[in-house]
Amino acid sequence: MIDGIRWWIRTGAPWRDVPPRYGPWERVYDLFTRWQRNRTWKRILERLQARADANGLIIWEVNMDSTIARAHQHAAGARKGDLQQEPPGGVDVEPDDHALGRSRGGWTTKLHLAVEQAQKPLSLLVTAGQRHDSPQFRPVLEGIRVPRPGSGRPRTRPAAVRADRAYGSRANRAYFHGLCLVRADDDWYMGQLDSDGSVICWASYGPDLGEAIQGL
Repeated sequence: MIDGIRWWIRTGAPWRDVPPRYGPWERVYDLFTRWQRNRTWKRILERLQARADANGLIIWEVNMDSTIARAHQHAAGARKGDLQQEPPGGVDVEPDDHALGRSRGGWTTKLHLAVEQAQKPLSLLVTAGQRHDSPQFRPVLEGIRVPRPGSGRPRTRPAAVRADRAYGSRANRAYFHGLCLVRADDDWYMGQLDSDGSVICWASYGPDLGEAIQGL
């Protein structure tokens, strides 16, 4: 059934289209939602992150960006607020708008993602499609939490962040004060200090962040 879940995630097909070789689609769906609600998926990800960090496989220079996913027009019919048959929930509390919003392409959802240099996901935030990137900078970074072996505190702060011009607000630079905030634009240079004292250094993107998002 795990392979059935992987197939569904990769294809985005309706649950009823899950091939019979993976078992009844109802059981595949039930396993996915049950593990989502009891945080099993989150615990699996944390274990994998902890193992990767312990083996030196996480490079703590983070790339941050977003991408928009089109939603089917029928998605707009989901019940909201108190009208929902069951309260939103799962790994995190689901917003009342189900992360659906109107943009030029119609109903859309936006994925905000932070990955390390080898494209391992560290934090993911889902919002309505029309939400701007800049206000999501801090929530995405605060979602980074990689457990350490033993009783040590989880690591939550990267050594540097690579982001484009959309994240370059004064508030974001102030939040990341004292560390290296990297922009992918040629008008920022190594060692430059911004007027508010935050460190700015120029670097180009490493692996294509879009590939990391599509690979989830």
